[in-house]
Amino acid sequence: MKKTFAAAAAVTLLVAGSALAQQKPAAPAAPAKPAASEDRYVGYYYPKPNSTEIYESSMQTIDGVDRAQRVQFVTVVSQGTIQSSYRVPYAVFVKGEKAEKLIIVGLGPGEFGTIYRMRALLANMTTMSRMSPFFQERTVAEDATFFDLMKLLGFTSLTITDGEKLTHQVTIK
Repeated sequence: MKKTFAAAAAVTLLVAGSALAQQKPAAPAAPAKPAASEDRYVGYYYPKPNSTEIYESSMQTIDGVDRAQRVQFVTVVSQGTIQSSYRVPYAVFVKGEKAEKLIIVGLGPGEFGTIYRMRALLANMTTMSRMSPFFQERTVAEDATFFDLMKLLGFTSLTITDGEKLTHQVTIK
Protein backbone atom coordinates (compact mmCIF):
# COMPACT_ATOMS: atom_id res chain seq x y z
CA MET A 1 0.00 0.00 0.00
CA LYS A 2 2.86 2.38 0.81
CA LYS A 3 4.39 1.80 -2.64
CA THR A 4 1.02 2.36 -4.27
CA PHE A 5 0.60 5.58 -2.29
CA ALA A 6 3.92 7.04 -3.44
CA ALA A 7 3.56 5.81 -7.01
CA ALA A 8 0.01 7.15 -7.29
CA ALA A 9 1.04 10.53 -5.93
CA ALA A 10 4.01 10.77 -8.30
CA VAL A 11 2.22 9.47 -11.39
CA THR A 12 -0.71 11.82 -10.98
CA LEU A 13 1.70 14.70 -10.50
CA LEU A 14 3.39 13.90 -13.83
CA VAL A 15 0.26 13.34 -15.95
CA ALA A 16 -0.93 17.07 -16.59
CA GLY A 17 9.48 12.55 -15.55
CA SER A 18 33.56 -5.89 -9.39
CA ALA A 19 34.70 -7.77 -7.17
CA LEU A 20 36.88 -6.40 -4.34
CA ALA A 21 40.66 -6.67 -4.49
CA GLN A 22 42.26 -8.92 -1.89
CA GLN A 23 43.74 -5.96 -0.12
CA LYS A 24 41.31 -3.23 0.69
CA PRO A 25 42.61 0.26 -0.02
CA ALA A 26 42.91 2.49 3.00
CA ALA A 27 39.62 4.19 3.72
CA PRO A 28 39.73 7.88 2.98
CA ALA A 29 39.40 10.15 5.97
CA ALA A 30 35.79 10.95 6.71
CA PRO A 31 34.94 14.50 5.73
CA ALA A 32 34.24 16.78 8.64
CA LYS A 33 30.55 17.01 9.41
CA PRO A 34 29.19 20.43 8.63
CA ALA A 35 27.83 22.49 11.48
CA ALA A 36 24.08 22.22 11.97
CA SER A 37 23.63 25.63 10.36
CA GLU A 38 25.64 24.61 7.26
CA ASP A 39 24.11 22.97 4.22
CA ARG A 40 26.30 20.01 3.26
CA TYR A 41 24.95 19.98 -0.29
CA VAL A 42 26.17 23.52 -1.07
CA GLY A 43 29.04 23.31 -3.51
CA TYR A 44 28.15 19.77 -4.56
CA TYR A 45 24.59 19.86 -5.89
CA TYR A 46 24.05 23.60 -5.97
CA PRO A 47 25.70 26.92 -5.18
CA LYS A 48 25.04 28.70 -1.89
CA PRO A 49 21.41 29.92 -1.87
CA ASN A 50 20.94 33.47 -3.11
CA SER A 51 17.46 33.62 -1.62
CA THR A 52 15.40 31.73 0.94
CA GLU A 53 11.85 31.69 2.15
CA ILE A 54 9.76 29.88 4.73
CA TYR A 55 6.44 28.34 3.70
CA GLU A 56 4.10 27.59 6.59
CA SER A 57 1.57 25.03 5.45
CA SER A 58 -1.72 24.40 7.18
CA MET A 59 -1.41 20.75 6.10
CA GLN A 60 -0.32 17.94 8.39
CA THR A 61 2.17 15.33 7.22
CA ILE A 62 0.31 12.12 6.46
CA ASP A 63 0.78 9.55 9.22
CA GLY A 64 3.07 6.71 8.19
CA VAL A 65 4.80 8.56 5.36
CA ASP A 66 8.50 7.91 5.79
CA ARG A 67 11.82 8.01 3.97
CA ALA A 68 10.90 5.09 1.70
CA GLN A 69 7.75 6.81 0.43
CA ARG A 70 9.56 10.09 -0.24
CA VAL A 71 12.35 8.27 -2.12
CA GLN A 72 9.79 6.31 -4.13
CA PHE A 73 7.77 9.45 -4.90
CA VAL A 74 10.83 11.23 -6.27
CA THR A 75 12.01 8.10 -8.09
CA VAL A 76 8.70 7.89 -9.93
CA VAL A 77 8.78 11.62 -10.72
CA SER A 78 12.36 11.31 -12.00
CA GLN A 79 11.53 8.23 -14.02
CA GLY A 80 8.69 10.13 -15.65
CA THR A 81 10.98 12.99 -16.61
CA ILE A 82 13.65 10.62 -17.96
CA GLN A 83 11.10 8.67 -20.03
CA SER A 84 9.32 11.76 -21.30
CA SER A 85 8.91 12.10 -25.06
CA TYR A 86 10.42 15.59 -24.82
CA ARG A 87 13.48 16.97 -23.07
CA VAL A 88 12.60 17.89 -19.50
CA PRO A 89 14.81 20.83 -18.54
CA TYR A 90 15.43 19.78 -14.94
CA ALA A 91 16.37 16.87 -12.67
CA VAL A 92 14.49 16.07 -9.45
CA PHE A 93 16.05 14.12 -6.61
CA VAL A 94 15.95 13.73 -2.86
CA LYS A 95 18.65 14.00 -0.19
CA GLY A 96 18.90 14.00 3.58
CA GLU A 97 19.03 11.28 6.20
CA LYS A 98 15.24 11.00 6.09
CA ALA A 99 14.99 11.91 2.38
CA GLU A 100 13.33 15.12 3.50
CA LYS A 101 15.08 17.51 1.10
CA LEU A 102 13.73 17.81 -2.44
CA ILE A 103 16.20 19.25 -4.96
CA ILE A 104 15.43 20.49 -8.48
CA VAL A 105 18.35 21.35 -10.76
CA GLY A 106 18.08 23.02 -14.16
CA LEU A 107 19.93 21.02 -16.78
CA GLY A 108 20.58 23.69 -19.37
CA PRO A 109 21.89 27.23 -19.51
CA GLY A 110 19.23 29.79 -18.68
CA GLU A 111 16.54 27.26 -17.68
CA PHE A 112 16.30 28.67 -14.16
CA GLY A 113 18.36 31.81 -14.67
CA THR A 114 15.98 33.96 -12.64
CA ILE A 115 13.91 33.51 -9.52
CA TYR A 116 10.85 34.15 -11.69
CA ARG A 117 11.56 31.11 -13.89
CA MET A 118 12.03 29.01 -10.77
CA ARG A 119 8.71 30.20 -9.38
CA ALA A 120 7.06 29.52 -12.74
CA LEU A 121 8.14 25.87 -12.55
CA LEU A 122 6.82 25.65 -8.99
CA ALA A 123 3.54 27.20 -10.15
CA ASN A 124 3.32 24.54 -12.87
CA MET A 125 3.96 21.88 -10.23
CA THR A 126 1.11 23.36 -8.20
CA THR A 127 -1.17 23.07 -11.23
CA MET A 128 -0.16 19.43 -11.78
CA SER A 129 -0.67 18.69 -8.08
CA ARG A 130 -4.16 20.22 -8.08
CA MET A 131 -5.23 17.95 -10.92
CA SER A 132 -4.30 14.78 -9.06
CA PRO A 133 -7.00 12.79 -7.26
CA PHE A 134 -4.52 12.25 -4.39
CA PHE A 135 -4.26 15.99 -3.82
CA GLN A 136 -7.97 16.65 -4.33
CA GLU A 137 -8.88 14.07 -1.67
CA ARG A 138 -6.56 15.59 0.95
CA THR A 139 -6.81 19.35 0.36
CA VAL A 140 -8.98 22.10 -0.96
CA ALA A 141 -7.15 21.77 -4.26
CA GLU A 142 -7.79 25.28 -5.54
CA ASP A 143 -6.22 26.76 -2.38
CA ALA A 144 -3.33 24.34 -1.84
CA THR A 145 0.10 24.54 -3.47
CA PHE A 146 2.94 22.25 -4.45
CA PHE A 147 4.55 23.23 -1.14
CA ASP A 148 1.46 21.82 0.61
CA LEU A 149 1.99 18.53 -1.24
CA MET A 150 5.57 18.54 -0.02
CA LYS A 151 4.30 19.04 3.55
CA LEU A 152 1.80 16.18 3.18
CA LEU A 153 4.66 13.91 2.12
CA GLY A 154 6.95 15.04 4.96
CA PHE A 155 9.50 17.10 3.02
CA THR A 156 11.10 19.88 5.07
CA SER A 157 12.84 21.77 2.29
CA LEU A 158 12.86 22.33 -1.42
CA THR A 159 15.92 23.69 -3.20
CA ILE A 160 15.73 24.83 -6.81
CA THR A 161 18.80 25.92 -8.75
CA ASP A 162 20.04 26.75 -12.20
CA GLY A 163 23.05 24.56 -11.33
CA GLU A 164 25.43 27.42 -11.94
CA LYS A 165 24.88 30.67 -10.04
CA LEU A 166 21.35 30.90 -8.70
CA THR A 167 19.77 28.85 -5.90
CA HIS A 168 16.49 29.43 -4.07
CA GLN A 169 15.69 27.43 -0.95
CA VAL A 170 12.28 26.99 0.68
CA THR A 171 11.90 25.70 4.22
CA ILE A 172 8.57 23.94 4.61
CA LYS A 173 6.95 24.07 8.02
